Amino acid sequence: MVQHLLNSGVLLNADAQMARVMYRFDCAKVVVLDGEDVGLLKVSRDVSSWELIQIQVSPALQGRGLGERLIRQIMREADENGADVELSVLKANPARVLYERLGFRMVSESDTEYILRRVI
Repeated sequence: MVQHLLNSGVLLNADAQMARVMYRFDCAKVVVLDGEDVGLLKVSRDVSSWELIQIQVSPALQGRGLGERLIRQIMREADENGADVELSVLKANPARVLYERLGFRMVSESDTEYILRRVI
């Protein structure tokens, strides 16, 4: 993630990095696979719109479909609750391709990131 931040032109000092990690930490869940902690997922589940705040998968497991399975599960739950899902992705993060393949579309952007939304 640090490399994606740097590639997107986001320079964070230690306090700013900690603030980014702690943002909506009340929504954080550790992802466990076969009894091992393998990632972190933060999803804010408001009534009509959910925000996928953060998804991190252990580097050793990246590229194996775990992130996609997690996102698809969130999308199913959001559909069941009649909620759209929104997320932001750093411009230099290749995960944007995955999000768009899953039906997310850009609704706005800043200097460093895209805001994507999947509408049911």
